[in-house]
Amino acid sequence: MRRHRGDRIIVAMTLGLLLAGLIIIYAIGPMRANFLNAMYGGNISENHFFVRQLINVILSIAAFIVAYKIPYEKVKKFGKWVFALGIVLSIGLLVLAKMGSSLAKCELGACRWINIGSFGSLQPAEFLKFGLLIYLAQLISSRKAEGTLNKSDFWLPAGVASIVALALVIVIQKDLGTGVVIIAIILATIFAGGVEIKKFVLVLALILVGGVGVIVTSPHRMERVKTFLNGDDADSYHIENAMIAIGTGGLTGVGVGNSVQATGYLPESINDSVFAVMGETFGFIGLGTVVVVFMILLTRILRVAELGADDEQKLIATGVFAWIAVQMAVNVMAMTGLVPLTGITLPLLSYGGTSMMFVTIALGLTYQLSCYTKREKDLNQKKFSNSHLRVGRLKAENIAQRRTAGRTRK
Repeated sequence: MRRHRGDRIIVAMTLGLLLAGLIIIYAIGPMRANFLNAMYGGNISENHFFVRQLINVILSIAAFIVAYKIPYEKVKKFGKWVFALGIVLSIGLLVLAKMGSSLAKCELGACRWINIGSFGSLQPAEFLKFGLLIYLAQLISSRKAEGTLNKSDFWLPAGVASIVALALVIVIQKDLGTGVVIIAIILATIFAGGVEIKKFVLVLALILVGGVGVIVTSPHRMERVKTFLNGDDADSYHIENAMIAIGTGGLTGVGVGNSVQATGYLPESINDSVFAVMGETFGFIGLGTVVVVFMILLTRILRVAELGADDEQKLIATGVFAWIAVQMAVNVMAMTGLVPLTGITLPLLSYGGTSMMFVTIALGLTYQLSCYTKREKDLNQKKFSNSHLRVGRLKAENIAQRRTAGRTRK
């Protein structure tokens, strides 16, 4: 299909969310720095988190532009290599953690990041997430074209890749939140790809059984479930303070720099809990605006999936939609006590580099794909042309019938 102007609403919503995240980090970064200095005797500058987040935003915008500019045909060739790199980095992280190396960044018993010095840290799970999305989209579209989508030619490689990714993220890195997002990508792409319903239901059942298994066999996950049901430990403290932050904000919020919960009461105020702090700072109106922006962005991504030029592009957009929608929903619901607490960032808003980078890469790629969708103008023109042809045929038939009737009378 011919290239046309992309969906600029995707660009506007992405930039809006990045700017909102930068503002909230500017507001609560000094409080976070002072809290860490008081707790651990450090000497972190009050501007440390804002400057780092500004760098993250600049790099993420650059990543968006690169993902948009590099032709999709070249980008998709790197999908399996990004996935392979994610596997290598995940195994390397495990080895470094077992060796007790300072390169492995571990918090609360979970090792999920690789330290890269003054540049911060790298999260291998994000490589797996993006790489698996591209790989599955290619695999599904190619098998669908060959007519082997519901055969072992598809299920064997897709199953192996999915199991490897989930095992590394959920079991090894103990990151159930990111695992849920990967599961959403898997389910969304295979469903949209057109697999048989009974096989899709079987996959869903296996995932549910496996999910229950990893929760039941993990003491800290069982504690979080008990907390969600009973509310009696540290996780309950986290949720309660998140609710206090949102409630304190009221309609319009307490204003930039006036957050109380960010001073140390609310754990992970600049990461997992940024939604709650935004509620305290900007109030219900601020949170409502953020949710609306996310909804607009997701709607436009879904439109790209609906009008995609081919099956592969449609599946990539579908996977990006599932990725951002589920990650946003899980974070928001955890902060409002609707689901058990899990460590997962709010896309484009939470402090951090790797997650933000890969989300913007995915959005940049989606924006590029929006340049090759079946435009409504073309679709409407086609409908008009078809209608015009039908009217023309009817007129011709009526004229022919009249002439025939005239000859009969004569």
